[in-house]
Amino acid sequence: MDWLALAALALLMFWVVGAYNRLVGLRNEITAAWQRLAEALQPRDAAVEPLVALLRAPMAAEQGALDAFLGAAAQARQGAAALGARPLDTTLARQWVAAEAALARAATRLLALLEHQPELRADAGVAPLLAAWTESQPRLAYARQRFNEAAEAHDAAIALFPTTLIARAFRLAAVGRV
Repeated sequence: MDWLALAALALLMFWVVGAYNRLVGLRNEITAAWQRLAEALQPRDAAVEPLVALLRAPMAAEQGALDAFLGAAAQARQGAAALGARPLDTTLARQWVAAEAALARAATRLLALLEHQPELRADAGVAPLLAAWTESQPRLAYARQRFNEAAEAHDAAIALFPTTLIARAFRLAAVGRV
């Protein structure tokens, strides 16, 4: 009888350690996915300030749109930095998503204004920066998808019984989507 209880206890301990290690591995995958997402953000973010600087003079009548674009980009960059420090934080993920949505609106407005100025879009300084912006979008979308898939796998593991008991015991919570 003692051997049976000891074997059951050993089996339970192995399961607890295995379940915890699986959850930690899934959390590490989320962190790695965020790193890929941060790398996808770099070319886009690097293009913002030089682009606005080049557009200031020729688009003097549209300073509000340029300022909105620059401000939204700065807010998105700050949100990404905060989320990068804590990629498992749901609140930070929501804030970054909101900042990204504001940046998308500002970029759409700016790109619509540039549609009416083809000579400015073709400018030797502006064209590569616009290309960097537009070419980064598919890569960014893919990186966001990979992050969300990692978060969904983590959250699905936490939701399963009896793994949910381990998650609660170690205070492992669901992760926000981006």
